Amino acid sequence: MLDNCKSLQERWGGVSEIIDRWLQARKKILVSYIELSNTPAFDSDNSDHGVKLQEMCELLVDYISAGHFEVYQQLMEEGRAFGDQDALNEAHELLTQIHVATQSALDFNDKYLETDDLESLAKDLSELGETLESRFEVEDRMIEVLHNAHQGIVAS
Repeated sequence: MLDNCKSLQERWGGVSEIIDRWLQARKKILVSYIELSNTPAFDSDNSDHGVKLQEMCELLVDYISAGHFEVYQQLMEEGRAFGDQDALNEAHELLTQIHVATQSALDFNDKYLETDDLESLAKDLSELGETLESRFEVEDRMIEVLHNAHQGIVAS
């Protein structure tokens, strides 16, 4: 996932500052997620585990917020500006998938904000990883249909 994140930033880097910052935030989530996932055993008494988990959750919520309140809006505006109804229709379908992933990620965040019990963290992290992977694929598709599809028009 991290390698894919790097190649996406190379592909779309410089196109939009908002997308660039967002992809950087995605990379930070992945690095934090990988660090947590590589922890052999979680211990509620180990304050380092709690700190790393809290940091990842903060990055995750910030990333989700930026997507919903900044990036997706900008992408939809671009689709409307180019009158690209097919892309807008697809984007609405993609947003439905993103909302499901958002709820799952926020449920993870809420669970670990309210508990120090890390017994099921490894399983929950695995599920979160699957959710993030599918979410990132859907977000990449949204960037493709609403932003990259118009690059030839802008360059002309």
